[in-house]
Amino acid sequence: MPKIKSQAGLLFIFITVVLDSIGLGIIIPVMPALIRELIHGDLSQASAYGGWLTFCYAFMQFFFAAILGNLSDHYGRRPVLLCSLFGFTINYLLIGFAPSIFWLFVGRLVAGVTGASHTVAAAYIADVSTKENKAQNFGLLSAAFGLGFIIGPVIGGILGHYGPRVPFFAAAGLTFLNFLYGYFVVPESLPKEHRRNFRWINANPIGSFRHIKKYPIIMPLVVCIFLINLAAHAVQSTWSYFTMEKFQWNERMVGYSLGVIGILLTIVQAGLIRVIIPKLGLAKSIVTGLFLNCISLFAFGIVDTTLLLFVTSIFYVFAGIAGPAMQSSISNHTPANEQGQIQGGLTSIISLTAIIGPLVMTSLFSFFTKKNGPMYLPGAPFYLGSLLALIAVIIAINYFRQNNQ
Repeated sequence: MPKIKSQAGLLFIFITVVLDSIGLGIIIPVMPALIRELIHGDLSQASAYGGWLTFCYAFMQFFFAAILGNLSDHYGRRPVLLCSLFGFTINYLLIGFAPSIFWLFVGRLVAGVTGASHTVAAAYIADVSTKENKAQNFGLLSAAFGLGFIIGPVIGGILGHYGPRVPFFAAAGLTFLNFLYGYFVVPESLPKEHRRNFRWINANPIGSFRHIKKYPIIMPLVVCIFLINLAAHAVQSTWSYFTMEKFQWNERMVGYSLGVIGILLTIVQAGLIRVIIPKLGLAKSIVTGLFLNCISLFAFGIVDTTLLLFVTSIFYVFAGIAGPAMQSSISNHTPANEQGQIQGGLTSIISLTAIIGPLVMTSLFSFFTKKNGPMYLPGAPFYLGSLLALIAVIIAINYFRQNNQ
């Protein structure tokens, strides 16, 4: 792809993921309040429902990510990405107008079906990148996500002051604007000569997993991605509930905290990662990032002040160097015309962790914070996440030793 088109494509993907993450970030601070309103329950009960809502989203994405990844290999990235954005718009409207908890589940099911924006965005990045700058460009995805999380949760915390449904309508508006931007501006990244026929045998999670197994050299890294994304749900699925329970934060403070983490993540992913990964190399970047995940997750569980929580967040965002480095290493070992399927397979794996992770982590939180429970331990999800990250560290070290990296 010519350099000008490549830069235009990267800019589009960056803006797309920024607006996507703004839409997602807006709703995080107010989701506990909306669930409590609809179930007429307490925070511990709301966390359990929150886990099942995330489960529904991930369950649908698990089955549809491979389909959409294969469709993008056949029809191109643009049409699939636009359908995904339109589906997210419908999701936010359904949740915003939800008269009962049932409609929250319907909204998340819709979002799960069309939630392929990250899969196709990753394939788009692979299309327009060279081998030399692929890791840095994958870092742009995390940087864009972080930038959106600077803006989204803060807006959500502020808008949540006027009611738990208001942020969902704001998210719908932003996502639809993103859809319009993509419709009128986005260039296609996959040339017709690099496209391949759609096959149902590959367009399912099992077929996708089998396809990944064609490249045994990447399997240990795939396992690390599974473990680290499973561990990440200690933060992603319980942050609002954990901070409200342990530190008595309100929606606004939750939004501000995620905004701070977003700022730190953007600094690392948009700037420092372009220095760190070339300096350390892919192998050391992966091991270092996984180790920082292990340490920071354990620290989240034991800190007892807001200041220490924010200090720990610094180490947690630096742990984010592992993801782009693993994606780059995996992408370097797969053909150009299979990037959509490989990224779809990775998304299915990540979605599998999102099926398991929220239920495990929110159930742990609910069990150890409920009234008359056997033990009060709100940090339990973080301890489990730290253990999973430690296993990933061991696998990565053995992998690179065996391959002399």
